[in-house]
Amino acid sequence: MRKKVALDELEFTGHPNVLATHKTTLEITTEDYLTPRGDCIIGINASKSLADLNERVKSDIRLGYYVYLVIQVGNYSQVIIGKGSPSLSLDDKVRMIIRKSTYTSSSTLMIMANSSARNIDRRIVETLRRGNVGKAFILTSEYPLKDVEALRELVNGLSVDNIS
Repeated sequence: MRKKVALDELEFTGHPNVLATHKTTLEITTEDYLTPRGDCIIGINASKSLADLNERVKSDIRLGYYVYLVIQVGNYSQVIIGKGSPSLSLDDKVRMIIRKSTYTSSSTLMIMANSSARNIDRRIVETLRRGNVGKAFILTSEYPLKDVEALRELVNGLSVDNIS
C-alpha cells in the first residue's frame, strides 16, 4: 500500500542567542530577533508561519496524522516525530511550536513529539549560533514511517510539487 504523504518546507536563520535548552518545546519563528529568554527557539526570520503552510499538510495534521519535522543545517540533519490533532488550528502567523506534551494552541505544529529544543544535535545548535540558514521540512504521513534514514532520503530527494 502506498503511504499518503504531504510535504512543505521553509527556511529560517540562526542567531547567536540560540540556546536550544528547553525541555518540552522547540520553536521556529518569523520574528527577526531572539533574546536569551527564548531557550526553545532554534530559528528566526522563518520564510513561513503555521498559517502559511500548504492546506494539504494542515489538513493531514488536523486528521491526527504522523508529523515529521526534518531540520537541515549545513551538513547536519535531525528528524523529529510527533502527532497531529483535530485540536490544532495551525493559524499562528508568527510561531511554530513542536511540543512533547499534548498541550495545543494556535502556534502548535505537533504534539507528543519525541524531541524538544534540548534534544537537538549540538552541532546543529552551534551552526545556528553562527547565524547560518537552516531548512525545515514538514512531512505528514497517514501511517508511521519505519526507517528514519529512508525519511531523510525522501525529504532530500523530493520537492513539494511532486508529493502526492
